Amino acid sequence: MSTKSKLPIVDRLRGIDVTDQETRDGIAFALPYLLVFSVFLLYPLLKGFYMSMYDWNAFAPSQSEFILFDNYTRMLQDPMFWKALRATVVFVVLTVPTLVILGLALALGVNRNVKGKRFLRTVFFSPYVLTVSVVSLIWAELYSPEYGPLNYYLGFLMNNPPSWLNSFTFAMPAVALATIWWTVGFNFVILLAARQGVPDRLYEAARIDGATAWRAFKDITLPQMRPAIMFVMTVQFIASFQIFGQVYIMTNGGPGNSTQTLVMYLFRMAFREQEFGYGAAIGYFLFFVLVAVSLVNYYFIGGDNE
Repeated sequence: MSTKSKLPIVDRLRGIDVTDQETRDGIAFALPYLLVFSVFLLYPLLKGFYMSMYDWNAFAPSQSEFILFDNYTRMLQDPMFWKALRATVVFVVLTVPTLVILGLALALGVNRNVKGKRFLRTVFFSPYVLTVSVVSLIWAELYSPEYGPLNYYLGFLMNNPPSWLNSFTFAMPAVALATIWWTVGFNFVILLAARQGVPDRLYEAARIDGATAWRAFKDITLPQMRPAIMFVMTVQFIASFQIFGQVYIMTNGGPGNSTQTLVMYLFRMAFREQEFGYGAAIGYFLFFVLVAVSLVNYYFIGGDNE
């Protein structure tokens, strides 16, 4: 690392010559993004935090009552909030490890010299191009207790197949299965690209040394693919923690709010109950959780690259 790169960011910024043509061009190219970022991301972020400190009146914002952190206190004392958080965590536990492991297994399998590799890539990735509404409606039909094909075939094996989306036990796993089928293609593509980027000479050297397939996987494949795996884990955690569309369409949070997730509870409180300040507080809790997880994963990725 050069001495210049070790300087504090502020000192490096002081050394920028704004009269330089290259610098001016760079600023000019960055301005449109910074404008869009400020209008559509930074301003809503700050506005949301501002709203979370008020009993917000959407029809007359000037009449909103400043209550400081009362919305956050209410959130921590709200049983429905904790139930929604628990349902979200259950969904994350069901989906994130499965999506990462299954995506890795598919990537390693397709990377081998098997026939029809291009066809398999298309098959594994094609569900990911569908919208959440299409996927949810397809799987809702599959799970239908009256005419769904899943229960039709299960009827040959048992007398009373479960009513999947109306069951406290099976509703969330059913939504998780639909989500895994839908999104595993993204992980598959990322991890396949990472696996193809591992130099073959490492495996040749391992074979010469007499390493087993498991040893090569543990000592070569996993370390070389670690940044991609950590990236996939971070993206999947963020996506799973923000689960909304599937449960909204397939179960509407039922039965008995057992599949009502944090984002769905936020939607209900803000846009149905018109409690925008409380909804903003829930949104900020979600934001800080996702930031914390992203920083943890970034730490591991950065530590691996140093």
